[in-house]
Amino acid sequence: MRSRVGQTIHTYAREHQSLYWFTIVLFAMGIVFGAVLVNSLPLSQKQELFAFLQYFFNSLSEQGTSPSKAHFFESFGHYAKTVGIMWVLGLSIIGLPMILLMLFLKGVVVGFTVGFLVNQMQWQGVSFAMMGVLPQNLLVVPALFIVGVSGISFSLRLIKTRLVSKRDGIMPHFVGYTALVVAMLGVLALASLFETFISPRLMQYVLN
Repeated sequence: MRSRVGQTIHTYAREHQSLYWFTIVLFAMGIVFGAVLVNSLPLSQKQELFAFLQYFFNSLSEQGTSPSKAHFFESFGHYAKTVGIMWVLGLSIIGLPMILLMLFLKGVVVGFTVGFLVNQMQWQGVSFAMMGVLPQNLLVVPALFIVGVSGISFSLRLIKTRLVSKRDGIMPHFVGYTALVVAMLGVLALASLFETFISPRLMQYVLN
């Protein structure tokens, strides 16, 4: 059973290798763009953002962390909404470029967040990014890659089925695509748990 699952994963990764490399490069470009965007901000906007950041840090340092189910459901709801949109976009031919745009924008957000922390706080910003931004994104980003690549692959298969060859049945691929998205929701639930109950404590450790 394990060898069959491993063989299936290996076959899937080999078939979609080029798509994964393309999305990784696109995401990296988004990170670079987000980091560059920090330097292009006017000084007034930087000061406003840093003032809000200081308020957050002071609240976290003085009041501590208060993780709750509401925070978890808010975080998981955000991830679930993103994955749901990507799943729907993958079901249509015209949704393919939108999936790529969402992955690029995710890279922009990560790049801007880390870039701003480092720009304003130097080495402490690096530590804060390593503790508060990186851990959950080690789960979130690969999950979004998998969902995005699966959506792109399904969208391309729709093009092939509808426009090139009508002999290939689409239903088995739809079931596999949907099952993979549901599995990634489980991974994102773990990321939300970490973001809710672990990350605030790590951030508080860095501040103290």
